Amino acid sequence: MIEDSQKKYAHLPLIPEETLKKRHDLDSLARKRAAANAEGPGRQRRRLPNGKKAVYVIKPETLISLARSRRNHAIRFARVQKKGMQKRASNKPIIASKEIVDPNDASNTIQVKYQSNSVGAKTCVFVIRIRGHEGLPRSTRSVLKEFRLRNQHDGVFVKYDEITRKKLHLIEPWVIYGIPSKSVVTDLITRRGFVTSEEKERIPLSDNVTVEKALGEKHGLICVEDLIHEIYEVGSAFEAASKFLWPFRLADSKSEFQRKTLRLKDGKQYGDQGEAIDEFIQQVL
Repeated sequence: MIEDSQKKYAHLPLIPEETLKKRHDLDSLARKRAAANAEGPGRQRRRLPNGKKAVYVIKPETLISLARSRRNHAIRFARVQKKGMQKRASNKPIIASKEIVDPNDASNTIQVKYQSNSVGAKTCVFVIRIRGHEGLPRSTRSVLKEFRLRNQHDGVFVKYDEITRKKLHLIEPWVIYGIPSKSVVTDLITRRGFVTSEEKERIPLSDNVTVEKALGEKHGLICVEDLIHEIYEVGSAFEAASKFLWPFRLADSKSEFQRKTLRLKDGKQYGDQGEAIDEFIQQVL
């Protein structure tokens, strides 16, 4: 009997069990989404079996921890503002080294030197906000708003001078920044670039005409290459060019699996990274 059934289905292709489970999960997810869309547009709140809306309870411990975080960050903000710089910061460029794979021989590694801070940067600095609004004091929020970093994972180009350096020290636990290479600047603008249209709307940077209309007559920038050069070299029209670009909306450096399953949190990698910022930007592009 078993042999007859095996012969009957022998011509059918074998499908791995993992593929069948994945199909089942995708089908169940599609059914849930279809049911949610049938209820009406917008985000639907979870309902209890008796039809009442679910009540979300915030634990007192959560409120206390957020209040302590705001208080500690406010104290740190006042201390750094009084001193003018971070306690662990340096006024001189710091040269570090790292191991990379030898491009000529993949089995070997070589030591490469790089600048691990942004002191003395002759080009622009790219700043990314890595934390959300939880535990954010009002003083730090105002500085983040000056940099146009209103949301988590937003990134902007800034001119690195003494005033900007002091402001970056004030918000250092909330951002990561460094000196990007020209290739990374090009990738950011061409792949993630959005600009302000004539109607003051956010549109993708898709052609040279948009750049020429906004910056051609006043600043002489007529194409995307001119915009990239002006941003990277911090030219005379850098402020106008950086404001013309909307804040870059980047991806999360950690996947959903890392956050929910491994429970990896933000805050371990932050602050001034110098030339090592290229690796972080490549992760979130």
